[in-house]
Amino acid sequence: MIIVFSILLVVVVMMLIGVPVAFAFGLGGFAILFFSGIDPRFAMPAAFRSIESYTLMALPLFILAGGLISESGISQRLLNFTMSIVGRTKGGLGVVCVVTCTIFGAISGSASGAIAAIGSIMIPEMTKQGYPRGYATGLVATSSMLALLIPPSIPMIAFAMTAQISILSAFLSTLIPGLLMMTSYSLINLFMSRRMKNLIVAPKQSSKEKINAIGRTTKQATFALLMPVLVLGGIYGGIFTPTEAAAISAIYAVMVGLFIYRAMSLKTLFTTMKNAMITSGAIMILLFFILMVSRIMVTLQVPQHLTEAMFSITTNKWGVLLMLNIILLLMGMLVDDVSGNILSAAILLPVAQSVGIDPIHFAAISVTNLSLGNVTPPCAPMLYLAGMVGGNLPLNEYVKPAGVFMIFGALPVILMVTYVPSFALCLVNLFLK
Repeated sequence: MIIVFSILLVVVVMMLIGVPVAFAFGLGGFAILFFSGIDPRFAMPAAFRSIESYTLMALPLFILAGGLISESGISQRLLNFTMSIVGRTKGGLGVVCVVTCTIFGAISGSASGAIAAIGSIMIPEMTKQGYPRGYATGLVATSSMLALLIPPSIPMIAFAMTAQISILSAFLSTLIPGLLMMTSYSLINLFMSRRMKNLIVAPKQSSKEKINAIGRTTKQATFALLMPVLVLGGIYGGIFTPTEAAAISAIYAVMVGLFIYRAMSLKTLFTTMKNAMITSGAIMILLFFILMVSRIMVTLQVPQHLTEAMFSITTNKWGVLLMLNIILLLMGMLVDDVSGNILSAAILLPVAQSVGIDPIHFAAISVTNLSLGNVTPPCAPMLYLAGMVGGNLPLNEYVKPAGVFMIFGALPVILMVTYVPSFALCLVNLFLK
């Protein structure tokens, strides 16, 4: 067992020095096989069988849909729509950013897609309106995490597939936490905006002018706003499966981008498809190696040893939950959201179940913690991506405002989800049980 944990430590070091996560886990997995004497024919076929899944097809399809949405003009119209409602109050532009990332999450499930699509528009616009560029970048980075909580969520699909739980139940478990986080971010933004003296606020409109503006932008964004209704309504209405919903959302984005908004060319379409294939291929390689490693760890009873180690510290359910939260947060700092949730489902879920935690409840705990970890240094892949989109800003310019949103906006929601299970389970119990 000491050898296994030593190799896992080497895997962490490899990731910290820049080795791709998939190859770090692949090398670690083969090293564990070699030193433990386990036949590779035992672990590798199991990983292949796991990725030969109809449900898993939703991952590449939602990745494709997210890329198409970014290029189809949908994100710009969503911004215009939310701007017409709350954009003319002090701090309103920040609320527009938060709400638009939430709506974007309801049609793409991708945090990186939200940063690319929303951040590339909002950061320059917020800067032009008097927001510090570092503040705008930090807000976009933390708001992009809402795309992982609002269904459909790509990391949640990965967790549900690995844990063999209902994808629909997993989707519902993070809907209320996502909306709570959206509200907390909006309120924090309004509070912080009051202290910004250089903000440019658009002149107030009369009631008639505001109604006309909302009507105009709603009309322009009709097809963009119909997309989450189509995707989520179809899934929860039992009309199609999450995998079929992913395919329909991709086709819908193509139709809207090419023929209705005409914001996407055939060249852009093929480039987006190529990028989606590259990303999907990388995720499949990653998924294979992590599933292989998780199979080995189950064979070597690593989850049981981890449970025993935690129980040696405390057998209290709430204490174990606190330790799981810390582990998930640290994991989120090191790996991306998809691989983190696969690892969580494979290794930490048995620990949670040993103290009576419902798997659906733990799915919500996992995704919320890992989403926070993805914007928490040292690795913080989504935080650095936002910095690149914001104009290659140095980290010190946007880490402080991002930290404010994480500590006062995200952390309280995570604690509520962890220690008040009804936040995660009430919609599941209401609609699916």
